[in-house]
Amino acid sequence: MGDAPITHRASRIKGFYTLFHKEWARFWKVSVQTVLAPVLTALLFLLVFSYSLRDHVVVFPGVSYTVFLVPGLAMMSVLQNAFANSSSSLMQSKMTGNIIFVLLPPFSHHEFFLAYLLAAMGRGLVVGVGVLLATVWFADLRFEHPLWVVAFALAGSGVMGALGVIAGLYSDKVDELAAFQNFIILPLTFLSGVFYSIHSLPPFWQKLSLANPFLYMVDGFRYGFFGASDVSPWLSLAIVGASFFALSFLTLWLIRIGYKLRH
Repeated sequence: MGDAPITHRASRIKGFYTLFHKEWARFWKVSVQTVLAPVLTALLFLLVFSYSLRDHVVVFPGVSYTVFLVPGLAMMSVLQNAFANSSSSLMQSKMTGNIIFVLLPPFSHHEFFLAYLLAAMGRGLVVGVGVLLATVWFADLRFEHPLWVVAFALAGSGVMGALGVIAGLYSDKVDELAAFQNFIILPLTFLSGVFYSIHSLPPFWQKLSLANPFLYMVDGFRYGFFGASDVSPWLSLAIVGASFFALSFLTLWLIRIGYKLRH
């Protein structure tokens, strides 16, 4: 009798690891599409924007425009790919019907969420590191505050991984998920200060930009490299952290009630 709880706990841990490993292996099996392609896209953005504007734009004193772009592009890649991993996996599982094989084992809703979340964060971080490594030949980066870089990379990928689970639960078809990506994720990431400082905008657009939660992820991440930002990194971390906990709570509740999972 005394060994039963231990055996049950070991079984649950093994089940969680199996689901996490499935999600982790899923994107690695097509790494040319899920890792290499986003890195190449970020590199193209860097080449086009930096060579077009590097002699005309100075954002922070002593920081060239090319160097300014790199952290923003890396964080944009982290956010978009963390979202894409969890959202596409859940949506495809629902479309093909193999979601039943995930629902049948006795996973708790915490284990279900954590497996998808960590795999999504993993893909986002892998792509982000890939972007930094690919652009090291074009920009002499410095890491003024590396702990801030790590904190915002983890928090930002966590936010987008959780948001991806919500989008995957909601979407029953490819076009529903595409609408989520094209009308919410892409505009918010492109308008988050990746290519510019919000202080270069007119006052009205500066205030409007502050309503974009993605701004705080990009700006805080960039602060870790240069020690300069548009918004206080502490405020950015507070907003990103609050967003993560709010989205995690919502996601756990949706999984617990079986939202669009148990038809």
